[in-house]
Amino acid sequence: MSTQAEPADARPDPGLNAVMDERRRLVHLAYRLLGSLSDAEDVVQETYARWYAMSPRQRTDIVSPGGWLTTVASRICLDLLGSARARRERYVGAWVPEPLPGRGEWISGWSGGDPADPADRVTLDESIGMAFLVVLESMTPAQRVAFILHDVFRYPFADVAGIVGRTPAACRQLATSARRRLQASRGAQTSAIRRSALVRDFKAAWETRDLDALIGLLDPGATATGDGGGIVSASLHPIEGGEQVARYVVDIAGRAPDATVLERLVNAQPGLLIRQDGVAVAVLAFDVAGDRITRVWAVRNPEKLRAWTADPEPR
Repeated sequence: MSTQAEPADARPDPGLNAVMDERRRLVHLAYRLLGSLSDAEDVVQETYARWYAMSPRQRTDIVSPGGWLTTVASRICLDLLGSARARRERYVGAWVPEPLPGRGEWISGWSGGDPADPADRVTLDESIGMAFLVVLESMTPAQRVAFILHDVFRYPFADVAGIVGRTPAACRQLATSARRRLQASRGAQTSAIRRSALVRDFKAAWETRDLDALIGLLDPGATATGDGGGIVSASLHPIEGGEQVARYVVDIAGRAPDATVLERLVNAQPGLLIRQDGVAVAVLAFDVAGDRITRVWAVRNPEKLRAWTADPEPR
């Protein structure tokens, strides 16, 4: 009995385990590009569907399965971003990125190299911050993809160019423009300890409905944005002005006196989880500059709170 020898140059088929090891990284990438965990998971599912739609020989001919999967996932995200503006116009009220619970799994397990550009100062922690994601929403799809792939995931511009469909020089310019926009949006730096203290004081003022305390915590130019998605009630437009935001918070707290306010990490930053009758009804994310809260995002759309069902503990 004999067996047929394999060709000398044959490569082993990247098995299920090998390509599935890329899944978490792909979800991380797609979430940062789209601002939606559910959309990111759909993108990754479609990416794997395209991988397994190829023949075994086609798959073994791919030198870098991880690179192929990243390219396909990024292109799907690019297409989705291109139609996102129209979807946002149909969205009821303000659209806020989907909040993520906890921190660790979203900023660890990544094996990027040294930054290719010395101007690159984006960290994985910062890249899931709510303020960061909101600024990304103001960028063009090509800017967003070029910036995230290069500045966050450390892909060289030659590789980014093949994904975005631009020259490396054009992709460098896209990332530079995006970086400038992000830097222009940053306020005075605040330590993690101070951020936590401000959110803790906000929680205490919410629970006691202390209007003066809230006004003292909020920047005079603070804004609050609610996202109910047309499913639950939320202000359709951002509330502007520290005193106006404080009064709105006191009013909301008065309508739900039995709500439980819990300190939680939201997108790797101090935030709050609001529960009522054991159900997560809102997640609050904050932006801070110096010693004041400058922005509050309140996500109430239940479709964006699925990851909070288990009420994750602080990490």
